[in-house]
Amino acid sequence: MTQLEAARKGVITTEMKRVAHRENVLATFIREQVAAGRLVIPANVNHLPPNGKLDPIGIGRALTTKINANLGASPVASSKERELTKFQCAVRYGADTVMDLSTGGDLEATRRHLIDHATVPVGTVPIYEMIIGRDVENLNADIILGTIARQAEQGVDFVTIHAGVLKEHLPLVKNRTTGIVSRGGALLAKWMIHHNRQNPMYELFDEISAILREYDVAYSLGDGLRPGCLADATDEAQLAELRTLGELVHRARDSGVQVMVEGPGHIPFDQIEYNMKIQQEICDGAPFYVLGPIVTDVFPGYDHITSAIGATSAAFHGAAFLCYVTPKEHLGLPTCEDVQQGCVAHKIAAHAADVARKLPGARDWDDELSRARAALNWEKHLSLAFDSQTARALHDEDLSVDTDYCAMCGHDWCSMRLSKEIQQFASGKDPDAQPPSPQCVPSNVRTSRECQQAV
Repeated sequence: MTQLEAARKGVITTEMKRVAHRENVLATFIREQVAAGRLVIPANVNHLPPNGKLDPIGIGRALTTKINANLGASPVASSKERELTKFQCAVRYGADTVMDLSTGGDLEATRRHLIDHATVPVGTVPIYEMIIGRDVENLNADIILGTIARQAEQGVDFVTIHAGVLKEHLPLVKNRTTGIVSRGGALLAKWMIHHNRQNPMYELFDEISAILREYDVAYSLGDGLRPGCLADATDEAQLAELRTLGELVHRARDSGVQVMVEGPGHIPFDQIEYNMKIQQEICDGAPFYVLGPIVTDVFPGYDHITSAIGATSAAFHGAAFLCYVTPKEHLGLPTCEDVQQGCVAHKIAAHAADVARKLPGARDWDDELSRARAALNWEKHLSLAFDSQTARALHDEDLSVDTDYCAMCGHDWCSMRLSKEIQQFASGKDPDAQPPSPQCVPSNVRTSRECQQAV
């Protein structure tokens, strides 16, 4: 049985128990959310132990917001070792899943290399492999189903399938500024125009579902008509595809396959709330997986920031899963440093949204660090930081020893030090008393150094 089928039968799987433990909730709650389709656990049976190293996670609105990191070799730069290094960097800096979007080199070898080392779910876009060595017009059912079956057997946990772009939707993009920016969407549009036929992914949807069910691979229904600029946001092409995706959500669930839905990439900030809510309505609460969204088009080189701004709003209003954007978006292939910046920016967005949503325990980490900061307990302050290595390096640039002040204010101007004295006076305590000894980092907090050791 898939996770969805097990949940519907009242069975609590080992993977559900693990997700419940990670999220500090009851396993019965996880089972109920999976059964309703509001939560997915991407866990290919061939990636789970003893065959693989996967440590399952849950993606859904009722849980903490998750982030994904995209990477992959390109025809310009191809190396499975380079991609593994980026993969490990992504996990070290908070990626909950990683997608291999390789379009160059030996795609199967690169994917196998990543899956063999991956403790997090791995996703792919199978159409990229389908067109290696052939024109997209030559795609047929055997190639499509064969490629998906090979990737599923290999251990891929979720796949992006652009089945919602229909032939009748194509005229809706004629007045767009950036047309179709999704690679999968553009490739399938070209196929449909050449053959004057319906999208083969749509026509083969039930056959694809049968393959995914066999290995418990989750659908990530691709948004082939997502807007690629602010001018194209929330247009009829995007909404027409979304309505088709809503239909496919139910067809996937009826086949026993877990499903989430991908969302738009560029949206003005004031349209984000509407986009999140209309998806929840049309797609019956299926987890929403959004790229950004990027809220302004004029900051190439800083789109990890423009995306994180939109991602915070998206996660607050309805998204469950954020696809990171790096500084290289629109410009080139990300390096390890770009991957790090993209992950950190979107981890900030996810956590900020969880705090704003008042998820139980979401703010505990913030409060613990704030107490350490107020106590001028630098060791605990830096240890609690998400990226303690960077925080410590920045602190030590100016002051290499522990002090009861920082280099920005100095001793006499330090408001925290002065405030501490004022609070001690107000409470009637001796202002010369020594502060309490440093405490250990809470067991539920992993520093970047510990993440690196885990990787």
